Amino acid sequence: MIITPLIANSPEGEKAIAPLLSRFQAADASCRNSVTDILAEVREKGDQAVIAYSRQFDAPDMLDNGLTVTAAELEKAYELVDNSFLESLDVAITRIQEFHEREMEDSWLQTRDDGSIVGRLVRPVERAGLYVPGGQGGSTPLVSSVLMNGIPAGIAGVSQRVMLTPPSKDGSISPHLLVAAQEIGITEIYRAGSAWAIAALAFGTETIPKVDVIVGPGNQYVAEAKRQVSGLVRIDMIAGPSEVLIIADSSADPVHIAADMLAQAEHDPQALALVVATDASLPGKIVAELEGQLQTLERADIARESLTSRGCIFVSASLQEALDLANEIAIEHLQLMIENPWSQVPHIRHAGAIFLGSHSPEAVGDYLAGPNHVLPTMGTARFASALGVETFLKKSSIIYYSKAALEKDADHIMALARLEGLTAHAASISRRIID
Repeated sequence: MIITPLIANSPEGEKAIAPLLSRFQAADASCRNSVTDILAEVREKGDQAVIAYSRQFDAPDMLDNGLTVTAAELEKAYELVDNSFLESLDVAITRIQEFHEREMEDSWLQTRDDGSIVGRLVRPVERAGLYVPGGQGGSTPLVSSVLMNGIPAGIAGVSQRVMLTPPSKDGSISPHLLVAAQEIGITEIYRAGSAWAIAALAFGTETIPKVDVIVGPGNQYVAEAKRQVSGLVRIDMIAGPSEVLIIADSSADPVHIAADMLAQAEHDPQALALVVATDASLPGKIVAELEGQLQTLERADIARESLTSRGCIFVSASLQEALDLANEIAIEHLQLMIENPWSQVPHIRHAGAIFLGSHSPEAVGDYLAGPNHVLPTMGTARFASALGVETFLKKSSIIYYSKAALEKDADHIMALARLEGLTAHAASISRRIID
């Protein structure tokens, strides 16, 4: 059997749940050391290192001046995509744009009767680096990554959006990626992938500019590189394998549940597909559907490995028990395939994205619904949020004191400063209020 269903509160169920609650994983030591070496090489040698790594791992014949995608390539890309793609792209852009426009934050001021003014000034970062994975050597271009990363940065007002993506073996970039980028106003695109691309964005090279924020998914080398440069630049998050948890009651269709599990499992052998069923008759039907539907998938081997090694189906004694378990797991994608799912939203405390009802599969969120699909994984939904406009914003505090306001607050400021042993702080106040 591809997955053996378990009772959630049984010893076997609790044993299977335990690793789900502590699934955060850093990269292994060999990856960390390799990435450290790559970062150092790019920091020291710039373009030379990026091109050397690109030749070694991606495009053997890359030219010395081959990092930059030219204007001619951008123009040619439109000739290589069809109208149906452009139509779907337009719908996706509109939906994502409309959703993220609501996230934009405003600057604000607060005035007081004593003449003091405080507030917050909201400004975009100047440069954002958008990393787009290669997608099986360019054969499956991840257009949605371009949109989900690039659109919020544009709404935030980032003046320079820089996109990096690994080239195919012949040095080309998918025209679908190039068109998607141009349709949202990005024309600065470079050929570079993996950890050396992240290094180039973090440190800058002769060709690739240093940025303030780096966003975008990738393999363990990309994730580890982002972790190591975090602090020098802002990153969106350290992302693990994609994951879904489906809470299903007797109203849920096992055909749909299985389809959604497989949609998750086909990502990667490490992808995590979970179900918590409140109806004991569902698990057997789900497993049967998984076996049948697997026969129809192009990526059946990947999906089967994912389900066999990581997939779980639990039976809970009640909906409340299922919701409690979901909150403990803090999943990336949570699907509520239950009657009246809206009534349970107030009970969800930890989830990257919540999909309500039987007609809201995760795939709608991946591409077209509007909310961002860059979401916290590995349990980090307990404290982290989806990528959004705020990822590309920074806030500066504003403070203005009149003479009267300073005199009113002086004793309190000096008392606290002296308590901390900072007499110069206190003096900076006292010297101003002495006539």
